[in-house]
Amino acid sequence: MTNHTTRRHFLGVAGAALALRAQGRRTFDVRDFGAVGDGKTLDSAAIQKAIDTAAAAGKGAQVLIRGGKKYLVGTLVLKSGIDFHLADDAELVISTNQAHYPEGDENGVLTANGARDLKITGTGNIAGRATEFMTGFNKEGEIWEFGAFRPKMFILTGCQGLEVRGISFSQAPQWGLHMLGCEHVLVDGLRIRNNLDVPNCDGIDPDHCRDVDIRNCNIVCGDDAIVIKATRQTRKWGPSANITVKDCVLETKDSGVKIGTETTEDIHNVRFERCEIKSSCRGLTIQLRDEGSVYGIDFSDIKFVSSYQAAPWWGRGEAISFTAIPRTKGGKIGTIHDVRVRNVTGRAENSIRINGTPESRIRNVTLDHVAVTFDRWTKYPGAVFDNRPTTAYPDIESHNTPGISVRHADKIALKDCTVSWGKNCPPTFTDALETENVTGLTRTRFNGTSAHPGRQK
Repeated sequence: MTNHTTRRHFLGVAGAALALRAQGRRTFDVRDFGAVGDGKTLDSAAIQKAIDTAAAAGKGAQVLIRGGKKYLVGTLVLKSGIDFHLADDAELVISTNQAHYPEGDENGVLTANGARDLKITGTGNIAGRATEFMTGFNKEGEIWEFGAFRPKMFILTGCQGLEVRGISFSQAPQWGLHMLGCEHVLVDGLRIRNNLDVPNCDGIDPDHCRDVDIRNCNIVCGDDAIVIKATRQTRKWGPSANITVKDCVLETKDSGVKIGTETTEDIHNVRFERCEIKSSCRGLTIQLRDEGSVYGIDFSDIKFVSSYQAAPWWGRGEAISFTAIPRTKGGKIGTIHDVRVRNVTGRAENSIRINGTPESRIRNVTLDHVAVTFDRWTKYPGAVFDNRPTTAYPDIESHNTPGISVRHADKIALKDCTVSWGKNCPPTFTDALETENVTGLTRTRFNGTSAHPGRQK
C-alpha cells in the first residue's frame, strides 16, 4: 500500500469518526477489545464485547471491523441500535469447530433475536468455507454431500427496522441471509458468491417476514437465489407479505426467484421486478405444499435461462413453475390465486407449468407478454416434470414437453404470449399449449405452433 493510499484511508476513517461524533454516535473498534484479526485466533469473544458495549452506548453506535485483517468467528449475537460495519476489505472467516456455535441444530454466524434498528453494513466479506463442512463430492450428482454440522450465515429473528447493506458473503455451507419473523427490512446491494455445487446454500430467505425491500443484489449460489418462505415453527410468526424484490442479478442451479416450498402460513402481496436470472433450474417458481395460500403475486420485467441439472438437484429446467401439490397424501394444502406474470422473456429446456391438483386448483393467473424459446442444450435426460417435495404424487413424473402446460386450473389468461422452438427440439417436445381439466382459459394474440408441425400424432 502506498503512503498516499494509507493517508487517504486514514483520513477517510478519521472523517467518518468525526461525522459519527457530530451525530452523537460512537465507534467501537473490535481491535480495542482484543480482536487479533490473524484468521487463526478465535475473535468471537472480543467482537461480542464490542457489540455489547456499542449496544449499551446506544444512539446507533458503530461496531467497526476494520479492513486489512481476517477475523475468525463462531456465533455472534447482534443487538438493537448498532451498526455492525465491515469496513473496506475486512473479512469474517467462520469457524469449522461446532463448539464455537452454542445453539445446537440452529447454528448461525451473525444472529439476532428481537433486535430493533439493527444495521449490518460495509464492503467487507463473510467467508463461509462451505466445502470444509462437506464429507465429499458426488461426481455423478455433481453435488457436495454435507456432514452433520453446518451453520447458516445469518439467523436474524423477530427484528424490526433491519438494514443489511453493501456487504458480501461467500461459500455459505447452508442458508445465507435467513430472516425469520422480521418486519420493516431493507436488503440493498449484497454480493453473494456461494458455491454452485453445494446444496441448500440459498442466497436470501425472508421467512414469515413483512414489509421487506430487497434490491440491487448480485447473487451466485447452488440453491434458490431469493426465496420467500413460511416455514413450520413452534411460534406463530404470521404471513410473509408486502415484499418487493427488484433490480437483482441471479445465478443458481435451483430457482431464480421463488415462493415456497414451505408455505405453512399465507404468502401474499409479493413483487419480483426488473431481475435477470442468468442460470437456473426453474426461472420463476411458486411451490405450494402446505396449508397456507399464495396470492397477490406479481412477476414483471424479468429475463431468465433455465436448464436441466444433475438428478439430485430439484427442478428440471422448467421456465415458469407454479405448482399446488400436497406435501403428503391427505395433507392440508392452501391455494394459489391472483398471480400476474408480465414482460417476461427467457430460454428454457422445459415447460411453463401451471399445475394444480384435484385437492388444490390454481385460479386467476395471467401471463401477459411472456415469450419463451424452448430448446435442449444440456446432457441430462429430459421429458419429466419435477413435483418434489411430495409423497402424494410421483416426485419425478414422466411427461412430454409442451410450451405451456396447464392442469387443474381456472381462469387462466394468456395475453400476447409467444412460444418459440429452438434448433435442438427432441421428439418429446410437443404442442405450444396443453391443458387438462381447465376452465375459463382465454387466449389473446397467442403466438405458438407445435414443435414438430409436420409430425402426425
